[in-house]
Amino acid sequence: MSDSSHPLVVACDVSKSVVGPEGALDILRGVNLQILAGESFAIVGASGSGKTTLLGLLAGLDTSSSGSIHLDGHALESLDEEARADLRRRLVGFVFQSFHLLPALTAEENVMLPLELEGAGDARSRARQALDAVGLTSRRRHYPAQLSGGEQQRVAIARAFVHGPRVLFADEPTGNLDQRTGHHICDLLFALNRDHHTTLVLVTHDAELAARCDRRIELEEGRVVAAGAHS
Repeated sequence: MSDSSHPLVVACDVSKSVVGPEGALDILRGVNLQILAGESFAIVGASGSGKTTLLGLLAGLDTSSSGSIHLDGHALESLDEEARADLRRRLVGFVFQSFHLLPALTAEENVMLPLELEGAGDARSRARQALDAVGLTSRRRHYPAQLSGGEQQRVAIARAFVHGPRVLFADEPTGNLDQRTGHHICDLLFALNRDHHTTLVLVTHDAELAARCDRRIELEEGRVVAAGAHS
């Protein structure tokens, strides 16, 4: 676990409701948490418990109905969409269950994309370094359709890390992979978390994966019902 006591992500009494055909639906209810810089943190719970919604709020992809979320000291509820997008570009990386690679781009070009959007002049060399870090140097010219599921997820991880984010949000990163490949992806995520001191926030159904994190919370019907640390 990180020796830093600086909370990088803070949620205070966060709730999220949406209006459906039968009226208001409460997805999250009064969630409180702090995630320290450099630690690994798991959000677990049954399907429909609000895990992915919470992840999206913490990352600034959506806004809460009430409460406050601070990301690296920035109050997300006080920012408009453009300002939140700028914050995400600078501070955040994402890995999803679906790999979200662009099929017409090679592995290298997919990893270069966020750097090119920022106007970085060294996008290609940084993309190659990122692919090397995930063991895919020899596959950099391959297109997603020419890669296995595990290789595609490694490309997605390289893309998420290439701009040096403070925090990586991963939503069921092994959900579309077989068990053995999933273990390799988990090892890679935790190695990057350790070696780059990047805060790792995981949504997962996998109890074994959650147990590898420094701390975890469990959601049930939108509420935190358990929280703890792993030795």
